[in-house]
Amino acid sequence: MKASPSLLPLLRSRMQGELLALVLLHPDREYSLTELAEATGVTPTAVLREVERLTGGGILEDRRVGRSRLVKARTDTPLYQPLSDLMAVTFGPMPLLAEALSGLADVREAYIYGSWAARYNGEPGPPPGDVDVLVVGSPDPDALFDSAEQVSRRLGREVNVHRVSPESWAASTADPFLTSVRERPLVKLSQEAR
Repeated sequence: MKASPSLLPLLRSRMQGELLALVLLHPDREYSLTELAEATGVTPTAVLREVERLTGGGILEDRRVGRSRLVKARTDTPLYQPLSDLMAVTFGPMPLLAEALSGLADVREAYIYGSWAARYNGEPGPPPGDVDVLVVGSPDPDALFDSAEQVSRRLGREVNVHRVSPESWAASTADPFLTSVRERPLVKLSQEAR
């Protein structure tokens, strides 16, 4: 069995954290099991097992529409708000940043790097104090800053955004910043959202 995730060691798996963050941080949205499997990169069977546990525990609710099973957060329990807050500060950067960047023009790629990416990839260490984001493209700087500020408020931690041109990102370079970013763990933000 895989080790518990370094972002929140009380969870059993990274998939569990990703699923909870996605559903709890979008409480008005329903997700099909297929959507959850695609978002978390696991099989629908693995998602089904996790959804069964979480609906049985009163954290999620589900309903059937034809042959589909739709899942959403249960917001009517005392667990919802504290669990949602916990998921925001641990696994929340991925879904929230992908969503925020999806509304910006001229974002080609985006990555989380630094301590959050290291913990997400299983490197042990203290909880990250901030979230570092590399945006490849030429989005409007003010709009990018505003998006980062909105996500920062929702996460309860600072979001630092660094923008680079696609040419700089693609080129072999001696730039110490880009070299450092490339040598450490990177977490690519979903292209589907953009």
